[in-house]
Amino acid sequence: MTNLKKVSLTNNSLTGAVPASLANLSFLQHLDLSINQLEGSIPPGLRGLRSISHIDLSANGFSGALPSSLYNLSLLRSLQVEGNTLQGSIPADIGDRLPAMEKLVLSRNRFSGAIPHSVTNLSSLTALRLGWNQFSGHVPRTLGRSQDLRYLELAGNKLEADNSRGWEFMDSLANCTQLQYLALDNNSFRGQLPGSVVNLSTSLEKFFIGYNNISGEIPSDISNLAGLKVLQVANTSVSGAIPESIGKLANLVMFFMFNNALSGLVPPSVGNLTRLNWILAYNNNLEGPIPASLGKLKDLNILDMSKNRLNGSIPREIFKLSSLSIQLDLSYNSLSGPLPSEVGSLTNLNWLVLSGNQLRGRIPESISSCTVLEYLLLHNNSFEGSIPTNLKNIKGLTTVSLSMNKLSGTIPDAFDGIATLKELYLAQNNLTGPIPAVLQNLTLLSVLDLSFNNLEGEVPTGGVFRNLTYEWVQGNSKLCGGVHQLHLAPCSSLYPVRNHKKSLVVPLTVTGSLMLLVSVIVIVWLLHRKLKESNKFHMLPLTIDKHQRVSYQAIFNGTNEFSEANLLGKGRYGAVYRCTLDDEGTATSVAVKVFDPQQSGSSKSFEVECEALRRVRHRCILKIITCCASISPQGQEFKALVFELMPNNSLDSWLHPKSQERAPCSTLSLAQRLDIAVDILDALDYLHNDCQPPIIHCDIKPSNILLAQDMTARVGDFGIARVLPENASQTMLNSTSSTGVRGSIGYIAPG
Repeated sequence: MTNLKKVSLTNNSLTGAVPASLANLSFLQHLDLSINQLEGSIPPGLRGLRSISHIDLSANGFSGALPSSLYNLSLLRSLQVEGNTLQGSIPADIGDRLPAMEKLVLSRNRFSGAIPHSVTNLSSLTALRLGWNQFSGHVPRTLGRSQDLRYLELAGNKLEADNSRGWEFMDSLANCTQLQYLALDNNSFRGQLPGSVVNLSTSLEKFFIGYNNISGEIPSDISNLAGLKVLQVANTSVSGAIPESIGKLANLVMFFMFNNALSGLVPPSVGNLTRLNWILAYNNNLEGPIPASLGKLKDLNILDMSKNRLNGSIPREIFKLSSLSIQLDLSYNSLSGPLPSEVGSLTNLNWLVLSGNQLRGRIPESISSCTVLEYLLLHNNSFEGSIPTNLKNIKGLTTVSLSMNKLSGTIPDAFDGIATLKELYLAQNNLTGPIPAVLQNLTLLSVLDLSFNNLEGEVPTGGVFRNLTYEWVQGNSKLCGGVHQLHLAPCSSLYPVRNHKKSLVVPLTVTGSLMLLVSVIVIVWLLHRKLKESNKFHMLPLTIDKHQRVSYQAIFNGTNEFSEANLLGKGRYGAVYRCTLDDEGTATSVAVKVFDPQQSGSSKSFEVECEALRRVRHRCILKIITCCASISPQGQEFKALVFELMPNNSLDSWLHPKSQERAPCSTLSLAQRLDIAVDILDALDYLHNDCQPPIIHCDIKPSNILLAQDMTARVGDFGIARVLPENASQTMLNSTSSTGVRGSIGYIAPG
């Protein structure tokens, strides 16, 4: 056995520690124990393996530091320990101690410190993988001396560069003529995207440089990288237009440019990239029409250009791409026109997301041909007509969102045929008639939003209706019955007669209370009118601020990793934290509302609040500073709103201090209470009468009234606000119908 030259026990579910007896195999050249469950430290006795050239201990549970003796194995050509919890630093003289090294793989551990300059002495190096550790400092500027380098992974560290220093290594990499893989993403690189990027090898197939704070424009000579298959410049501050020359990257398969500041038109030359599988260009400032040339991308699986400024109609050619099998997301642009009947050609599509546009007309019946569709999101458009009954043909649907349209007619019984349905959103339409009792049969249905329609009759009590709350049916004044938590009137108007003497007490008490309440409201309203006349020029100017961009990392750091100490409050859709943002050396305290992606409806609440707050400017409405829509390092959707910090918390904390909290230093005086009431009325008057289009807050309550340093009031939390159609305020006032109560009981909007 001592003459054994190769031990390969990969993927054998081995456990425990590496046996020290391995050191006795003095002729061993190849040791592979990867993909097992080995643990503990790597034994220093391996230094006895003087003939070893290949060590692979990756994907185990090893911890501690790498034995320094491993760096004395002068014949070692490959050292792979990725996917453990090893720590420590790379010896400064590694380039002199391992002269034969070809493959050094330390990724996905806890190594730290600087990348030593001597690594550039490894002249035979073909793969250097140091990603997803805690390396810091600058990348060795002459890294390109390893001319045989094909695979360079430095992603997921704390490496630095800026306009003054640190990018020199990019220049030297031009010497690596065989470079195929370059990953620099998720570091602390700053400054302009180096122009030398266009001098990289034409053999380069995968280039990742996103999730940094780099800026500038994408060089037009990016087309020099003719071998590129994957280009990722995402979640950065890169701006300017997508160069027309991008269409020369004929081998491109994946195109990731989301969460940037890109602007201008989408170049029609993208249609030349006929091998493209994925286009992710969401959350930019792209504008103009979607090029019809995208219809030539016959291999496209995902097209996501949501959250831009695109306009015009959606080209019919896109709907003819039968290759679209994962996602078509064009939501939150300014797209208009009808949804073409060609949508039925997307027979392999799982996600169809067109919400937040200005699409109109009927939802085409042909949509039922999308037989593998799981998510159909068409909310916040102007679709009209009835809901297609043949949606039942899409047997795998889990989520249907048609809210905030102009749909009419009844809710079709056909929904009963979609056994997989989990979420159904039909709010804010013109639907009439009863709620179909067959919806009780959908055993997987957990969310049903029917609010703000014209539904009538008895609310069913089985299935999803057992746990239904009032907010999901509010705004339908003719509904009755249902489970007790809905607090709807019984469907029968007959009540048993009780003792008249006792029954008179309640009406008299209620009448007296109402008269007192009306008197107080009249007094406050008169004060409000007087104050409004004197202060009508104190409203904030209707200018559009240039909002700063804020990243997930800035919020993560500013809240001390979302610590409890910075928690200001929790709500249904998330939590509010005190956050300190560093703006060019100046620390600013703000309040950050972080939405919980696991909570159903949180994305909708985020969208509604953004839609409302982008329209308002008033001294008595909580000022929004900016927003953040990103992806956390864990891969989860991250959405947050950044507001000015209100040092005196909410009105609720003054009126009803909790026992475990420090009570306010004094109670509110009558004058302060009246001032707060006038501020609230002033804000509501602006929202209802002066804001175009009008906005109904729908949830005025003490916890949503924030108090500034001078105790002036700010109205906050527009998470369930309703933005009315243009010129709708007079229509509401002239209407005799009631839309019911939305939000917290206790506040009803005028009209």
